[in-house]
Amino acid sequence: MIRVAPVQTSQVFRGGRGPLPPGGSLVTLTSVNLEPHKLYIGKDVETGEPVTYDADDFTTHAVIVGMTGSGKTGLGIGIIEEALLNGIPCLIIDPKGDMGNLGLVFPELAPSDFEPWIDPAVADKEGKTVAEVAAATAGSWRQGLEGDGIDAARLRRLKEGVEVTVYTPGSGSGVSLNVLGSMKAPAFTGADADEVIQDEIRSLVSSILTLAGIDSDPVSGPEHILLSAIVETMWRQGTDLDLATLVGQIPDPPLRKLGVFDLDTFISRDARMKLALKLNGLLASPSFNTWMSGAPLDIEQMLSGSPTKAAVVYLSHLSDEERQFLVTLLLSRMVTWIRSQPGTSRLRALIYMDEMYGFAPPTANPPSKTPILTILKQARAHGIGMIVSTQNPVDLDYKAMSNAGTWMIGRLQTENDKKRILEGLDSASGGADVGELSRLISGLGKRQFVLHTAKGSKPRVFGTRWAMSYLAGPMTRDQISTLMAGRKQQVQAPAPAAAPAAPVPPGVDAPAAATATDHDVVPVAPPVAAGVPVSYLDPAAPWSSEVGAIAGGTVLEAAVAATVGLLYDDTAAALEHREVYEAVIHPLGRTLDPESAHSVDHDPRDFRSEPPAGVSYRLPEADISSSAFWTGLSSALKDHLVRNRAITIYRNQALKLWSRVGESEAEFAARCREAAQDAADAAVAKLREKYAQRIERVRDQLEAARVRMLTAEQEAKASQQGELISVAGDVLGTLLGGRKRSNPLSQVASRRAATAKARAKAEAEATKVSAKERELDELEDELAEEITKVADEQLALADRIETVSIPLEKSDVEVRDLRLVWVPVR
Repeated sequence: MIRVAPVQTSQVFRGGRGPLPPGGSLVTLTSVNLEPHKLYIGKDVETGEPVTYDADDFTTHAVIVGMTGSGKTGLGIGIIEEALLNGIPCLIIDPKGDMGNLGLVFPELAPSDFEPWIDPAVADKEGKTVAEVAAATAGSWRQGLEGDGIDAARLRRLKEGVEVTVYTPGSGSGVSLNVLGSMKAPAFTGADADEVIQDEIRSLVSSILTLAGIDSDPVSGPEHILLSAIVETMWRQGTDLDLATLVGQIPDPPLRKLGVFDLDTFISRDARMKLALKLNGLLASPSFNTWMSGAPLDIEQMLSGSPTKAAVVYLSHLSDEERQFLVTLLLSRMVTWIRSQPGTSRLRALIYMDEMYGFAPPTANPPSKTPILTILKQARAHGIGMIVSTQNPVDLDYKAMSNAGTWMIGRLQTENDKKRILEGLDSASGGADVGELSRLISGLGKRQFVLHTAKGSKPRVFGTRWAMSYLAGPMTRDQISTLMAGRKQQVQAPAPAAAPAAPVPPGVDAPAAATATDHDVVPVAPPVAAGVPVSYLDPAAPWSSEVGAIAGGTVLEAAVAATVGLLYDDTAAALEHREVYEAVIHPLGRTLDPESAHSVDHDPRDFRSEPPAGVSYRLPEADISSSAFWTGLSSALKDHLVRNRAITIYRNQALKLWSRVGESEAEFAARCREAAQDAADAAVAKLREKYAQRIERVRDQLEAARVRMLTAEQEAKASQQGELISVAGDVLGTLLGGRKRSNPLSQVASRRAATAKARAKAEAEATKVSAKERELDELEDELAEEITKVADEQLALADRIETVSIPLEKSDVEVRDLRLVWVPVR
């Protein structure tokens, strides 16, 4: 967001536009009053009011464009100064050499501060002494700062609160940068760790090949693919690399194939040797040592901590290939660091590229373009902003720059340049008022810029503020050395000894040198007994680390690879099981030490027939030249296996079951339970058959009893109803005066006796039904108890499992192959 800042009064230096006279004192002048995180970038051309910019808006990145002399370097330094004053660390890529001027901050504005940085040639040209030019420059700087409201306190804050380090990769003039001394695997474990590692590998390999002048595409170039595979293999194994180790791996890398093709089909050994020799030329160059000494290329270390860091990476002394190499590697490490930072909308750090030429062109894809585009697309989420500056609009890939939310456009060289800029702005921000922008750009003066943002605010023209740093122009290496004299001692690690040469390839005479402590290391392999095959361990073997092998090692130790046939047989268990036992015995002593036998699944692909280049051999304790050693080793190995290689199986004698080889106890127990369940089901079926006839008979009897009971109940009911009808008829006849029957009481008694007899019969039949029901229940309960008992007995058999050891007999052990294997251990 663009803001107009209020002002306040503060102390500055007396003397106005001239040099500070002896005894000069402080007076007051107006000073910009800034809110936190607001950057003072200049003054509005129309109103003269200070213009500030919200630092957080730089997370959407910015582009500065202007011809030579437009003031873009001063603008860039001013923005960086403001960021540093707000505690925002800056990584500054400096191809032209101007950014070291950030270290020239002189709070007292004394001429003596400026004098060491005045070019004597300029003084001679003006017909003045260096002291006179220094005094005039101090006065000019005082005047400029006064005009822009920058006071002494602000200068002191910048001087005391910021630590400027000028890194000079490939040179010892500033703080050397250890770019290739250690190609340490990125310590990243986030969700996108694989992507981070692949990006880092791609950038690293592209940088190295570019430095060597080798053009190899990351997707299809065999050189690029080979180096990438080697680096990834080593990093996945947890091994850090240096360039010498990487070069030594190229002729015989720890790989068997690339893609679907074997290694030699994909890239021949001759081609690998040619690549290794070309890269070895870098190592052989005396000047290359400076690339592998000094402060580590560690973004966290370069930017973190207090005071606020300004890390200037000086590239002016490098060739185009070296610049490409350094920028690619530096920004790749920056991408890795960015991805490790938590998300935020605040500006956490600022990346400034003072000249974009050649790094992200619109029509080519140099290695540096990939990390630049990644930063422009992804850094915002992590609070990292990027500002790129260029004098030639054609250097910018406007499609890539569409991620930039801020454009600062200064004076341009030609109408075509303006046309390119307007096309880029229209493409980037869509609704830009191209006509208005064209008018504003055409009317720009020196140190004036059009400020255009993607937020939709109206473009405005501002003049840059005076730089607090003395802009001495591009700095020479001697000046950098003077500026960094004290800083180098604080930052730079002691220079290591010259990098070791890469392992010498076959065909080059260079005997391996043994140290004073390696009295048992010899350059020639010791003799081996006749008939014993000799192989060399391929470090790409999946089990190589189990025997202590080190990829790229040049000191070899003796080991024995054994292949043994084993037969396990047992008649009772109906067992005849064969196995192949494979092991590597290392270290190799005078006799077999069982602890040194590593059981591994080796095959012929794990061994090479020829030794690697430049190796030496550690003499073994074992007498490998004697046939007796190998015979004794074979016999000892047999004895060891007979004593220690029995297999365990399981038996259930009650169920007459044996486990199969490889079947776990749990699996065998499940099989036993299944067999016991089958036996229980069969026993239960027999019981049910045994009880079925008895139960059916009782059920028939019960059914007949129920029929008789129902009949008797119906007869009793009918008798009772007849009795009631008869009595009712007698009563009714008496009431109506009909004829009286004879012996009425006798007839009533007779009917009641018949009803009672019928009821008694019904109750007797009901009793019989109840008895049969009880008999059926008891019979069914008896069957259920029998079923439970039988089932429990059968199922209990499943748990009667015992362990049985099936040992080997010496006649069942066949040593099929013993071979000497040389293992790289150092």
